[in-house]
Amino acid sequence: MSTLSIRLPNSLHQHTKRLAAQEGISINQFISSAVAEKLSALDTQRYLSDRAERGRGVAIDAILAKVPRVEPEESDRLLMEPAPGPVAPRRLKRTGKSGRKG
Repeated sequence: MSTLSIRLPNSLHQHTKRLAAQEGISINQFISSAVAEKLSALDTQRYLSDRAERGRGVAIDAILAKVPRVEPEESDRLLMEPAPGPVAPRRLKRTGKSGRKG
């Protein structure tokens, strides 16, 4: 464990002190938890951004071209149902083996 001295505006210090007391923890614990949460959020955002960048380079059309073009089995077919209103989008329903829709 290391020691760190920080300068906080009085209003932030008082707010931290009040919330730490409400949580039943010390100011040190409160600040440690807050820093850990912020680090976790930043690390997660960086990780997801990196993953998204790697995904952009994938040739999805080449991958999809490898999928055989066959008719789906009866239980996997999607049925088009008429929309309830004049401008509502059409909904796809999947039929199960029991013949029920949904």
